[in-house]
Amino acid sequence: MKGLIILFVVFLSEGIFAQSTEYSIVVKDIETQLPIENATIVIMKTKQILLSNEDGKVTFILTGGSNVQVSETNYENLTIRWASLKENEFTVYLKSKDNKLDEIVLSKESPQKILRKIVLNSRTKLAMPHRLKVYVREFFMLNNKYSYYNDGLVNFQFGVSQKKVSTTLLVEQNRSYGLLETDISADLKGYNLNDIMENYSNLSYFDPILNSKAKKEYDFITKGHPTNKDYYVMNITPLDKSKIAVDNFEIIYDPLKKIILEYSIIVTPGTLAATVDKAAVGSKNVTRSTVKVNYRLDGPDYYVLSSNEEIAYDLVLKDQVKNIQVRNNFITTNFNKQKFTYSQSDVFKDKTLFNKKNKVLTNYWNISGFTPTDEEKILIDSLEFKM
Repeated sequence: MKGLIILFVVFLSEGIFAQSTEYSIVVKDIETQLPIENATIVIMKTKQILLSNEDGKVTFILTGGSNVQVSETNYENLTIRWASLKENEFTVYLKSKDNKLDEIVLSKESPQKILRKIVLNSRTKLAMPHRLKVYVREFFMLNNKYSYYNDGLVNFQFGVSQKKVSTTLLVEQNRSYGLLETDISADLKGYNLNDIMENYSNLSYFDPILNSKAKKEYDFITKGHPTNKDYYVMNITPLDKSKIAVDNFEIIYDPLKKIILEYSIIVTPGTLAATVDKAAVGSKNVTRSTVKVNYRLDGPDYYVLSSNEEIAYDLVLKDQVKNIQVRNNFITTNFNKQKFTYSQSDVFKDKTLFNKKNKVLTNYWNISGFTPTDEEKILIDSLEFKM
């Protein structure tokens, strides 16, 4: 009888400690007290990856205990011991890495030549067979109103041929919903998931500025990173006399390891204002365009961590002009060097998830690594009434 009591206590204890608990962490700058967006939070036990939203917040569900690692390019890494975590909102503060080299970096080589080497080395490290489990989501807006939404949990299998990465896409789960009563499907032009992931891995967006002729169109300046002494920042901006260059590049890289950690490409409003609007029916006049991509270096592993692409354009029709905005996000939730097995019938060959019938098996968005803002949460939560 005593043995049975002991067994009962053991099972009861295991049940208690095996319960799933929801945690929220807010990441802030220790000096400014401002929230830090896009901080990477890794649950060490499960290797789950999360990114903080614009409020600096992540929310996750944890069974049992695990230490949590917090990192961001501009700050020192921090490891939170599980015993310190609280079920309610828990705030952590990151300290920026000291750097007094926020000044132009001089080199015998031109910045463009340095960039070529960094891009080549980064491409080589990214060109390895692996797979990423990715949470992808897309917001569509029509005339400044949310009109369509889709998200999904997908797997990208990366293959390498002649040092160039190609991807195979399998969709685990997905959902896609119209948010307006009017039929706007004809206006939807979402991002091609395979194309943009391959662009991130092959660093294709850099091709225009690697060309030797680019020196006549762009100004290349390299500076020390303002808060991290280990990194440099290269800014590439169109020259005033340029007639074709419109993109502004900012590239954060490690000069010793020669790898890119983050880059952004933005078309400035001033540049767009200088372009001539096309009046022909069917023309698309871009009003905003941004790309931001982050990479993660974890020991020997180097891969796409997250991305955000946004484009807004005016579509000229016979009787009106429609403003269309598309925002696409990738967030890597898991990296693995093992290949997955699949049949060709499982491969997703369409461009975007709104072309695929809804398949919801679990609340996969709760473990997506994506913590929505209050506005986005209201929108996404409303989808559950449509399911």
